[in-house]
Amino acid sequence: MHSTREWAWGYLLIAPMALGLAVFYLWPIVQTIYLSFTESGVFGGHTWVGTANFTELLGDEETLGALGNTLLYAVLVLAGVPLAIVIAALLNVPGLRGLGLYRTLYFLPVVTMPAAVGLTWRYLFNGDFGAINYLLSKVGIDGPYWVGDPDFAIYAIAVVGVWSTVGYNAVLFLAGLQGIPRPYYEAASIDGAGRLRQFFHITLPLLTPTTFFVIVITMINALQVFDLVFLMIDLKSPALSGSRTIVYLFFEKGFVYNQRGLAAAIAVLLLGLILVLTAIQFRLQKRWVHHE
Repeated sequence: MHSTREWAWGYLLIAPMALGLAVFYLWPIVQTIYLSFTESGVFGGHTWVGTANFTELLGDEETLGALGNTLLYAVLVLAGVPLAIVIAALLNVPGLRGLGLYRTLYFLPVVTMPAAVGLTWRYLFNGDFGAINYLLSKVGIDGPYWVGDPDFAIYAIAVVGVWSTVGYNAVLFLAGLQGIPRPYYEAASIDGAGRLRQFFHITLPLLTPTTFFVIVITMINALQVFDLVFLMIDLKSPALSGSRTIVYLFFEKGFVYNQRGLAAAIAVLLLGLILVLTAIQFRLQKRWVHHE
């Protein structure tokens, strides 16, 4: 009887959280999956069309292009993970003064509003009067139209993506570095290992759990990029074709063209892509993630 009462109190305590999870997360997922098999009517309502939306998307060059742009962006942003490790290692130097100030400066991009970030970098990347091309001209380099050229737009957006995430990742790595026992480094120093050798043989192996977490989180966020594309690329710009992402395509189909069935199918495809890539990473992490 006592055990039953404890179970009842336990369920009662988690009921608000479980209800919120079901209403605001699980039910929208179920509804989106259902809508992905329907076609929205002009005056509302929807009609069951089976897998027609998925067939149309997988055979659409625009969708495949958006998928390619999304994956390219994710790879470019993941390339910033080693930079975050280096920054964290530099901040972890014993006796470093102003550590709190450096943490704040690197973390500022994380708490800055995406609209401010996107519009500021759009100005910096402006091909005619942007600060980046101005600085390049001082060293004799004729900078391209970064956010106006389909060949450069996705790379410009990726630079902003790395800048926005490197501070957050560096703070995570710094926490991981401070969790590595100091006796490991002391023993390595006694054996004659220098700082560089300690970094590659002690720091990196023991930092792999944090690295794995950062890679997974960074990849998931990168696959969902939308705000930077929306804010930095003009709707009528020719660069949109080279920077349109999956979530941006979802926005176009669902809110511009009112094709809610196709938009829901895009969301389901993105969910499936994230699940597959995450599952692959969890499978591979057994080969390279080391625990103490």
